Amino acid sequence: MAIGIIATLEIKAGEQAAFEAIFSELSALVRANEPGNHFYALHKSRASDTTYVVLEQYADDAALQAHNQTEYFKRLGAAMGPHMAGRPKIEMLDAV
Repeated sequence: MAIGIIATLEIKAGEQAAFEAIFSELSALVRANEPGNHFYALHKSRASDTTYVVLEQYADDAALQAHNQTEYFKRLGAAMGPHMAGRPKIEMLDAV
């Protein structure tokens, strides 16, 4: 069963461009290296200039675990940290 994720991220004011650049690198690596990832897309809120939502879908739990263990996810996730205004809000979903 496919697994969906909605990750809501609050970014520090003035840090949006730096955050977007790091995420762009991460998403390119995910698409190039993770056949179990169906999509991995960043969206910016129309209501708040500092709110972003990442929509993700994985073929199964093994694909999600493989994603979480990649060197680039760990490295670029850490690089995003200084630009964030708090911990992400993560919602896990099961495809129907």
